[in-house]
Amino acid sequence: MKPFLLQVDALMDEAIANSVGTLNSEEASRALDRDPYWPKWDSPWWHMTLLWELGLADQIPGSIVRKMIKTLNSHYLRFFPTAADGLPEGADPYRHVACHCALGTIYQVLDACGISVDEELPWLRPWFLKYQLPDGGLNCDEKAYSKRAPKSSVVSTLPPLEAILFCTRRPFTAEEESFLDRGAAYLIAHKLFRSANGNKVIDQAWLKLCFPRFYEYDILRGLHFLKRWADIRKRPAPTYAVGEAMDILRLRFPDGELKVERAVWESEKTLMIGADGRWSSGCSQPASSFELLRQVGRGGQRAPILDRIWKDILTGEVPAAIR
Repeated sequence: MKPFLLQVDALMDEAIANSVGTLNSEEASRALDRDPYWPKWDSPWWHMTLLWELGLADQIPGSIVRKMIKTLNSHYLRFFPTAADGLPEGADPYRHVACHCALGTIYQVLDACGISVDEELPWLRPWFLKYQLPDGGLNCDEKAYSKRAPKSSVVSTLPPLEAILFCTRRPFTAEEESFLDRGAAYLIAHKLFRSANGNKVIDQAWLKLCFPRFYEYDILRGLHFLKRWADIRKRPAPTYAVGEAMDILRLRFPDGELKVERAVWESEKTLMIGADGRWSSGCSQPASSFELLRQVGRGGQRAPILDRIWKDILTGEVPAAIR
């Protein structure tokens, strides 16, 4: 996959090379031995994901891709422990339970690296289908699955939907079609950012664009999915569901040049491993960063990749590089 509309200057080129070099190091391999995901943001997971979001998945070293696959298969529980299932003895709820949004993200990263994810990680696709809730979404909060009327999370829902929609290179099964259509109906019912039973904005932050997304959500991401779903499934995306979000973006960016409006990574906390080899209890430590993330994720910065996604939403044509 080649980068698209990515303005690479000398500093950017150096930052990309640094991330690739980090992933190609022995330390990256040791980091995956400790944990595939934590800590934020300077572990292999985040370098890989950012390179993918920049359209540079082909620069991710094959050795770290293979190591990530091996670690995902060995590290995580193969089920999402709801109240009914419980957490196995000795399992860490932060480190050994994968979130739906994380799995949906890494599925897309590995797919972009040329991996046959369904062969290498055969438990991922069934995971997404299994944990869809009656309202059409998913929720990374295990307590949602024990409620009489469980509610999904938009943030938890988008990456699994994207993984199935964007990374299936054969006809969808009936179960996958249902998964996608119910997920789209969930987003439509929420008009991408409003409560399903009223007009309340679920999260004002979603109206502001973020890059990189990692697992986060904004209205452009929701629009992108619904437009691609409508095209692939030959179903209309109702104007009442997408019109307000599109109007917001047209008003905010009349010249079509989108900017990063929030840096979701700046204020995050993380798990951290200490000198004694023990992990912190809970997400209580300040997260780190790395040069490429700081360069492309600054608030107020032009985001040419988001420009391209927006343009293709408006024209109804989304190139394969960003599907």
